[in-house]
Order: sequence, then structure tokens, then C-alpha cells
Amino acid sequence: MFKALLLEESGKETHASLKRLNENQLTAGDVLVKVDYSTLNYKDAMAITGKGKIVRQWPMVPGIDYAGTVLASDHPDHRIGDEVILTGWGVGEQHWGGLAEKACAKGDWLIPMPVGMSAKRAMAIGTAGFTAMLGL
Repeated sequence: MFKALLLEESGKETHASLKRLNENQLTAGDVLVKVDYSTLNYKDAMAITGKGKIVRQWPMVPGIDYAGTVLASDHPDHRIGDEVILTGWGVGEQHWGGLAEKACAKGDWLIPMPVGMSAKRAMAIGTAGFTAMLGL
């Protein structure tokens, strides 16, 4: 069991609640990650409040990025204990995101944590910082 912020749609309304979920409820992927840190981005706020058409699949765990530790992997590039980052790939929109204690993702979407960087620091930069860097 793990906790997650789960968004559910009822009619045209979005309902957000903290739920206890089982790992078998996670969306498909070949790497299970213990989420250490995530961020709250504008896109997440739009999804949580239902003010934008961000969510493409219901129910949804928001959080368009996260950093954490691999708990299980069927992907050749990621081993148990590896620290990884995920940003993009429709996470928090089409695939469950990082506002949870655990997440499952395709291994090709994950990048190794840079040497010397903590998960906390990686998410302090997060998607917003990554986007800003690409604009330079």
C-alpha cells in the first residue's frame, strides 16, 4: 500500500483526494520507483483544480515530474537502488505522475540522477528549471 493524490472525474467536476492504493493499481511500466520528491507545477494545479483540460485519462495521479529510487525493474538500464528522475512523457496527464509515494514508468523515460545531485535538489530544479534551461 502507498499514498497518492488521486484525481477522479464526476460529471464535469474533478475531485482530488489522498488515497491508499495497491501497487497493482499503478499504470503500466517496467520500473517501479519510490518517489522521494516531486514538484507542484502550474500544469499540476490546473489538473487538480479541474480548471484546464490537462488530464487525458481518469483516474489520474498528478505530478509532471519526480525523483526517486528504483524498487523493482525489468528494464536493462535500471537496477534496484538506482536513483532516477522523470520529467515529461505525458506523466500527470496520460500516465500517473509523481504526487504519490510510488510510481511506475517505462524505463526509457527515466534518466539517471546526475552524480552528486540529490533527489531534493533535482526537484528544486524540476520541470520548470529544465524548461528554462532549454530556453537559453
